[in-house]
Amino acid sequence: MKRYLQTYIENDLPNKIVLLTGPRQCGKTTLAKQCRHSFDYFNYDSAASRLSLKEKSWDRQKQLLIFDELHKMQGWKRWLKGIYDTEGIPPEIIVTGSARLDIRKKLGDSLAGRYFQFRLHPLDLKEAAKYSSDDLETLFTQLWQCSGFPEPFLKNNVTYYKRWRHSHLDVILREDLIDLYTGREIKAIETLVLLLKDRIGSTVSYANLARDLERDPNTIKRWLQLLENLYIIFRVNPYHKNIARSLLKEPKYYFYDHTYAEEDNGARLENIVACALLKELQFLEDTEGIQASLHYLRTKDGKEIDFLICIEHEARLMIEVKWSDDNPSFGFKYFSDFLPKAKKIQLVKNINREKTYPDALEIRSLVSWLVNLNLQ
Repeated sequence: MKRYLQTYIENDLPNKIVLLTGPRQCGKTTLAKQCRHSFDYFNYDSAASRLSLKEKSWDRQKQLLIFDELHKMQGWKRWLKGIYDTEGIPPEIIVTGSARLDIRKKLGDSLAGRYFQFRLHPLDLKEAAKYSSDDLETLFTQLWQCSGFPEPFLKNNVTYYKRWRHSHLDVILREDLIDLYTGREIKAIETLVLLLKDRIGSTVSYANLARDLERDPNTIKRWLQLLENLYIIFRVNPYHKNIARSLLKEPKYYFYDHTYAEEDNGARLENIVACALLKELQFLEDTEGIQASLHYLRTKDGKEIDFLICIEHEARLMIEVKWSDDNPSFGFKYFSDFLPKAKKIQLVKNINREKTYPDALEIRSLVSWLVNLNLQ
């Protein structure tokens, strides 16, 4: 399977270091190895690889070097800069990792001008449909039940997926989290994940979570950031024309694995759409440099729209997600007065017919729309 980022990474490799991040087991290493036939691969979790990296003893006849989990090396940024500056390109270099690198915030000048960053996501309907001959409803059911992570998705076996998910989260919390966080609060963070599962699609109060876990709100914020850094969850902030004010309001959190919404079909459906939208927006940022962001709209008296897409700081698209209700959401009428240029779409999973209204509101099939997703 040729992943959606492969061509873009291949085109950038002759000129830049490629930093490839994303959730654990979403296919980063496989993608990296598919970019070139001739490569040398090192995983920093391996003692043999750590020794080779210390000695800088790789095959310089190979076209590509792949450094997996390199961020776990102390001083990895300076080390990588030294490789780039002294050996140049080639060798072409891909650095992969299952933890967010936050390059622009933490890297300083270490790799300035030397890298391009890509964020790989699990499969969604748009990507999966390119490689499957199944009808769209069958494909949606496969994604719904087995997540978009390549291994369980391709197995298409619910029992296998449940076993995979248990070990997947355990590895993240027991291994990756310890690499980033030296505290003794692993059990409490596991409980936080369970609490978030029941809040998918709802605003999250740091104060309420703090009471539930008997911690202070700042600790909760720090833990949530850790879970974001490990690509377990992602945050969607409320929209406000004053961006600074929007960050002070309660966010929503979604999982990269939408099946964590086990009991609520509406929440799982909303999570699937959130994942697809974030994937598309980050694709635009990483491949074209377009500034894009995902928000939601909500007033204090409860008027709400599930998602708002902003492109280059301009509100472009309001999206409401419904399981079977094709009656226009009241929120569109309210928020259209404030965002008159934003397109309005209500996505309905079980829909009898698509339709449009005089005010340009569209009622569309959720499955068909996601398969053809294009936010430009």
